[in-house]
Parts: sequence; structure tokens; C-alpha cells
Amino acid sequence: MPADAAGMRLDRFLSTAPGVGTRSQAKHLIDAGRVRVDGSAGKSAQPVRAGARVEVELRMPEPLTVEPEALPLSVLYEDEHLLAIDKPAGMVVHPAPGARRGTLVNALAHRLGARPGPGAPERAGIVHRLDRDTSGVLLVARTVAALEALARQFRERTIAKRYVAVVRGALTPARGRIDRPIGRHPRERKRMSVTSRRGRAAITRWTVVERLPGATVVQLAPETGRTHQLRVHLAAAGHPIIGDRVYGVRRAGRDAGPPFPRQALHAEEIGFTHPATGMRVVVRSPLPADIEELIATLRQAGRTTGKTSRSA
Repeated sequence: MPADAAGMRLDRFLSTAPGVGTRSQAKHLIDAGRVRVDGSAGKSAQPVRAGARVEVELRMPEPLTVEPEALPLSVLYEDEHLLAIDKPAGMVVHPAPGARRGTLVNALAHRLGARPGPGAPERAGIVHRLDRDTSGVLLVARTVAALEALARQFRERTIAKRYVAVVRGALTPARGRIDRPIGRHPRERKRMSVTSRRGRAAITRWTVVERLPGATVVQLAPETGRTHQLRVHLAAAGHPIIGDRVYGVRRAGRDAGPPFPRQALHAEEIGFTHPATGMRVVVRSPLPADIEELIATLRQAGRTTGKTSRSA
């Protein structure tokens, strides 16, 4: 054990070791009796001393298999090279240990066959992702060539994405740009933050569509693709997305803004160069009913108070 780790709690020390993961995962390993310190079973809170021998039994995760499921899929575009899915809110994209059913990949396996796309079975040709509670258009490659071409376009930032969100408060000015690096939250490892010391470049452009009482409908164009980028950037700007239970909560722990069962964020449009034809393709997803209803409710409140306006 490195000398500079002396005195550190065992679970905290293990969370910095390769292959262990988070502090809670380290605690799970310790509680399962799979960590020994100088030959004896370790305890989460025990301090480790310089020169101690720490042994961890890491089990290889079981390989994921994808079970085809007859789940409803709305297809916006399809040919022999790729397809674009209109992902509903609430659907997880990829299966994972403990959540192997009900995902988009399970649905694709049923629609396209047991091996729905190139790459690992749990990836199924998907080259980008949407959060579980974000709805909208998502691309799926059906061939290795299409997967590589689309992945390259994402790396080179030639794919254009446009989202619609309903955010809390009056976002000003009518157009703007957020340029703040994003990385793991310094204390909460499941969250992302603009305060991370190891943040990666992240840029989001916005255009106001409509101002409503206590809220703004906004179009978002991310120039980069960081985890939770739009949600983190808007929250950091003081205008979290309505319904966001992670980045849009008050200190008291309640959701900030009108009641809404998920983050009011929708991937409205994606534009890319077709990997086979070289033609520019733009795929659009209509605004889902729940967000339309949210906007209509806010408009109705505005008619009562006379506080609605639209932007050019």
C-alpha cells in the first residue's frame, strides 16, 4: 500500500484502486468478505497503515446476454445500414447487470434478430445514448461500416443534435452559449458537475422558443457529448430542467418547478452524413404528449396572468 494512503479508511482507499469502482462498491466487497488486510478480513471503517498488504477478490462479471423482447418501438427512419428510433421516456438504452430486460437493446433484438447490430451484444450498434428519462431520436447502426462511420462523425462533431427542454425561470438572453467543462462530481460519484477538477470541455448553445410563467421553452444544440451535459449546464446556469430529480432539486430535496414525472428534455432532431450514400440526413422526432401538455398547462397559467411571450 502506498505510504501516502496511511490512515485512510479501507473502503475509501479501495475506491481509488483499479477495478474496484465506487466507495459503495468497495464496501460491498468488504461486507462480502472479499477483502483481507494482512491476512485478516477487512472492515470498512478501519484505517489502513503504511506497508499493509491489502488483497481483494475481484470476480469477473457474468457476460451479458440479450433476451429479445416484443416491446413497442417507434421507428423514424430505417434502411439496410441504420435506423433511427423514437425512444420513449422511461426506457433504458443498454442492459446492465441487474437490469437486463425492458431496454431498447432488448426491443431491437426482437425486431432485428438475436444479434441486432455490430459490437458487443449489449451495445447492439448504438453509438450514442439518451438518459432513461430523456425522450427522442436515437441512431442505431446495422453494419460495422455504419457503426464506424457514425462513431467517427460523433468524434469529429459533424453530427448536429437539437433538443427541446422546458427549464425553470426566465432564461436570458434569447440566445447564448455555455462553455464549462464537465466531470464527475467531487463528492457524489453518480452525478456530473462543472466544478470537477478533471472536467472535459463541454459546450452547449441555446435559443429561447417561448417564455412562460416561471419557465422557458428552449432549443439546445450541444457541440460536445458529455454525460448529462444539457442537464448539468442548465442547472449550473441557474435554470434546471423541470422534473430533473438529480440536477433540478431544491436544497430541501423537492423538485424545482411544476410537478412533472421526468426531466422535460426531448431529443428533437439529429443530422448526419449517411455512411453509405454520403447524403445529409435529418431525422426529427415530434414533441411527446407529456411535454406538450406541460407547455399547454404553463401557457394556460400565462393567459390567466398575461405573462406569455414567444421569441423569434
